Amino acid sequence: MSDNAEIAKTTIDDFREIQKYMVLAKKENATETYAELKEKYISLKALLNVIGVNLTELDKIKE
Repeated sequence: MSDNAEIAKTTIDDFREIQKYMVLAKKENATETYAELKEKYISLKALLNVIGVNLTELDKIKE
């Protein structure tokens, strides 16, 4: 696997995981946890945009 493909795969996996935890934090009304997760979410989303990943299907949070 090329370096770019590996970076994309790892970042997509991390992005999905963060979104899963954001949904749980919101459901539990864990506002501080949600805010921390959102910081990571924004960073991962920016990285995915830079490497050209289409987030239409991946982004469940839509923030």
